Amino acid sequence: MIGRLQGVLLEKSLPDLLVDVHGVGYEVQAPVSTFASLGKVGDPVILYTHLVVREDAHQLFGFSDTSQRTLFRTLIKLNGVGPKLALAILSGMDVQAFARCVHAEDVASLTKLPGVGKKTAERLIVEMRDRLQEWQAPAPLWQASEQAEQKQADDRLREAESALIALGYKPVEASRMLNRVADQASTPEELIRLALRNSLGNS
Repeated sequence: MIGRLQGVLLEKSLPDLLVDVHGVGYEVQAPVSTFASLGKVGDPVILYTHLVVREDAHQLFGFSDTSQRTLFRTLIKLNGVGPKLALAILSGMDVQAFARCVHAEDVASLTKLPGVGKKTAERLIVEMRDRLQEWQAPAPLWQASEQAEQKQADDRLREAESALIALGYKPVEASRMLNRVADQASTPEELIRLALRNSLGNS
């Protein structure tokens, strides 16, 4: 099984890609979402792949992250859903959006996908509901970045608040002082200094 390709993008024509890996050109089919994440021809590329073996052909499908590949692999296990339809589903909405539609039983949104009629949408909801619980898609990179930044900000506030309490301020008062300057500093030390300065200036 070919599970991952790392090479240079030689050709790019939806849905087909040609990737050069040490002199070997791999033909790969990819969803629109993966195309959008790729650079231009000549750029390095990493794809997570799934090989479909048929009597008349071997087809390699590529994805920008493992969550897309996992959903693809889950979809093609369903009756009546082949690689072509699975690729169309992944082209029409991202992994998180698809999961939301299944859990919310949103037939209307699913029928907007190419090749998905009402009966297919209903079957997807019924058959995918339990399967989605078997794996959890990772948060998109932008979301993971925002979560990391928020955690750092929370950690700074907690550290600064502990220092103010140690100086004799009550927890409620320390929290109120820091909230006034939370977006004006990037370190606990700066937060403490600004909070004290602001408090003294208002006294």
